[in-house]
Amino acid sequence: MGWAELSWPGSESEAVAEQERLRGLVDAEGPGPAPGAPGRIAGVDVAYDESTDRVAAAAVVLDLESLEVTERATAVTTASFPYVPGLLAFRELPPVLRALEQLATVPDLVVCDGYGIAHPRRVGLASHLGVLTGLPAFGVAKTPFGFAYEQPGPSRGAWTPLVDGGEVVGRALRTREGVKPVFVSVGHAVGLEESCAHTLWLTPRYRLPETTRHADSLCRRALAMALAEN
Repeated sequence: MGWAELSWPGSESEAVAEQERLRGLVDAEGPGPAPGAPGRIAGVDVAYDESTDRVAAAAVVLDLESLEVTERATAVTTASFPYVPGLLAFRELPPVLRALEQLATVPDLVVCDGYGIAHPRRVGLASHLGVLTGLPAFGVAKTPFGFAYEQPGPSRGAWTPLVDGGEVVGRALRTREGVKPVFVSVGHAVGLEESCAHTLWLTPRYRLPETTRHADSLCRRALAMALAEN
């Protein structure tokens, strides 16, 4: 697929300029595949070791109907870009793309543990990944990253807008009754309504999507193994 061979900005100013370029390429409408339809959905996540700058990424593919895991891949690299809020995709995407390239099948949809257009320049990890790969993608984050929202109702499926400067950039979505919400934002080539429907489909038992739960566990194990070998 060639994604992992992309060139990356070498400075903060170059990275900001690249985000501004990508911003105009984001498709925030979709529709992407239907929740529960036949197909494959991937979850991606990363884990860091701050003392060594090692970054482990995981890509886990689930059957979109049954939510059973069908494939796993990991990649461990050394971060090539500094930690800068708003520019984390430049640290995380290189290993994420390497993990995705190891998959035998191309997923129909990618769920990122993070944000899409809920980002100061509207190009979070899910948007950045979607534009670079052409894959439909959206983000499900654990926190609102400082964006404004009101608490949704207590029932599963209740939601309220996630707002930045008067612009709706996502939703606070209740995936479990009485449990704090997650924060869903469009990445690329799949709309917000569809992203929320997928999130609810992916959370039959827990607050976080099954894609995120599997990818989080796998990248942490991959990082621990890599550190143990050194």
